[in-house]
Amino acid sequence: MNRNQQILAAVLVFQLALSAVVLWPRAGTFESEPLLPGLQTADAVAMTITDNEGKHITLRQVSGNWVLPEADDYPAQAERITPVLDKLVSLTTQRLVTRTEASLKQLNLAADNFSRRIDVEKADGTRYTLYIGSSPSYGSSHVRVEGHNEAYIAPNLTAWELSTGATSWVDSSYLYVPQDEVKRVTLANAQGTFTFTRDEQGNWNWLELPAGEELAQETVNTLVTRATSVILLRPLGKQKLTEYGLDNPAATVTLLKEDEQTVTLLVGAHDEADSSYVVHASTSLYYVRVNQYNVQALVQNGPADWIKPPATPEPTPTEQ
Repeated sequence: MNRNQQILAAVLVFQLALSAVVLWPRAGTFESEPLLPGLQTADAVAMTITDNEGKHITLRQVSGNWVLPEADDYPAQAERITPVLDKLVSLTTQRLVTRTEASLKQLNLAADNFSRRIDVEKADGTRYTLYIGSSPSYGSSHVRVEGHNEAYIAPNLTAWELSTGATSWVDSSYLYVPQDEVKRVTLANAQGTFTFTRDEQGNWNWLELPAGEELAQETVNTLVTRATSVILLRPLGKQKLTEYGLDNPAATVTLLKEDEQTVTLLVGAHDEADSSYVVHASTSLYYVRVNQYNVQALVQNGPADWIKPPATPEPTPTEQ
């Protein structure tokens, strides 16, 4: 190897060494620190999640219990909230992505362009605001603290687990009555009033069934299922508002249980925007909205729906 080749080889080795130093992961050269210093799960008393469409949900602790304050403190589930707070507390500065403000929009971390914004409040009034951006890999996302341009990778946090929908944070079962405890069901709607009783064999009977007709047992079973298992879309609050349409409900269902207790379910105003109905059960202090699929049969079914259609006749074989 001549002298020129030796010089070129030395330069190449130097360049490779320099590249290794420059490109070596930052986690190996900087000490990792908490991304939200001073935050502990037990210290958090409120959390607000805002999505990229401006929808938001606020969760707050009241007397040690998590609630939805914007729905008259509708109960939320701590077992759904605590894991999210744990993930926020565990975020660190280990995996730095960028420090440039110009990169924030590309990573969906700008103040006016983000996937989620999380605002967390401590009992002493300290507030933290964290932006959740794009996902560089499965199960991870880019994150940034408000007031800073540094963006990091959160290895175990994604926007999809930070929903602004109430059903992600509350028990979605608004009303549940075991069907085998119901012995009589009365439905009143614009089509009329219909009462069904269950016999010892578990079959339903309708006193007004026209002579010669057979009751559509499956349709009545569907009615009972819809009335005894109501899944909420979102809670509204404890106050009965005129716009809920419950002074003249679209449907009223009265369930009489084997123990002679009654449960009443009122179905009120329909909202075409989100395909929902206002509902109130006598077992709850709260008014809620439910998916129209859950209660539409209660509103629309009439006399013809309770009658089993005649069987389709078998086609007559044709001679060859």
